[in-house]
Amino acid sequence: MQCPAIREAVSARLDGESPGVPAAELDAHLAGCAGCAAWAADAAAVTRRARLAPAPPVPDLTAAVLTALPRRLPGAAVAARARLATSALRLALLAVGVAQALTAWPTLVTGAAAMSAPVHMAHETGAWNLAVGAAFAAVAVAPRLATGALPFLGTFAVLLTFLTARDLAAGHVHADRAVAHVLLLVGATLVATVAWRGRRRTVPAMRSERAVA
Repeated sequence: MQCPAIREAVSARLDGESPGVPAAELDAHLAGCAGCAAWAADAAAVTRRARLAPAPPVPDLTAAVLTALPRRLPGAAVAARARLATSALRLALLAVGVAQALTAWPTLVTGAAAMSAPVHMAHETGAWNLAVGAAFAAVAVAPRLATGALPFLGTFAVLLTFLTARDLAAGHVHADRAVAHVLLLVGATLVATVAWRGRRRTVPAMRSERAVA
């Protein structure tokens, strides 16, 4: 082949294009033609210098960018408030659980209950109140348990509220006894709040995972 065609093929190969000439034939010509070999070496050097040219200098904007940023990102502030609210909620639930358990302790120890209930019934009531207090404390320690505990605690609280209101109207229970159930209502409400807050955090995370998938 003529030297111009060979040099055109060399240029194409340096650019990553098809030289249009079999590689063996191109290399054989370069090995036997000193002029084309020198041209190929010079072309390779020029191409390398062009590709490895230094990047143009740019100003350092690090200080300006950091200065423009707010001292506290909005997302961080929201997360901090959420953590604080969750901690307060868990502490309140733990306090309710301890108080609920303490109301059960005298009944379990002495067997004496309100409204002169039989000893065994008093023991059952005490065990029940202690179990409810333990459930409140468990959710306070491990909030992920709120969703599982809510059906039991919610049903118990709603049904007891309805029955207590009916018994008050009929005169079957004293007001001071009915007031004692307020602790249960507060605890069940706190558990429902913990479960709701947990669901609010879980649903966006699941949506994000599905979007990525």
